[in-house]
Amino acid sequence: MSFHRWEDIPEERLTDLLSRKLVVGKNEMVALMTLRKGAFVPAHKHESEQISFVLKGALEFWVEGREIVVRRGELLHLPSNMEHSAIALEDTSDLDIFSPIRKDWLDGSDSYLRK
Repeated sequence: MSFHRWEDIPEERLTDLLSRKLVVGKNEMVALMTLRKGAFVPAHKHESEQISFVLKGALEFWVEGREIVVRRGELLHLPSNMEHSAIALEDTSDLDIFSPIRKDWLDGSDSYLRK
């Protein structure tokens, strides 16, 4: 068991518009993402299933050529290996939940996010 407060977790700044805080378990991880308006996450895919829950703001996802806007209180489930990208339509906070954990996020090989 572990207990965490988001305010105590260091923020990892990926770009001027994108940052995250992580809580990692054995088989899943949760990221509190902060995206300023215009932040762009390029197209990518990964083994992990992903659930993105928007806490405030709005994200425009592109999933296999389909546009999906996810707003405050809504969530999007992405199956394993489904290509997707996103752009913040306004200043946004969201929780991204992954299983299994994103090893590329832990070892720093997630260069697509750092551009």
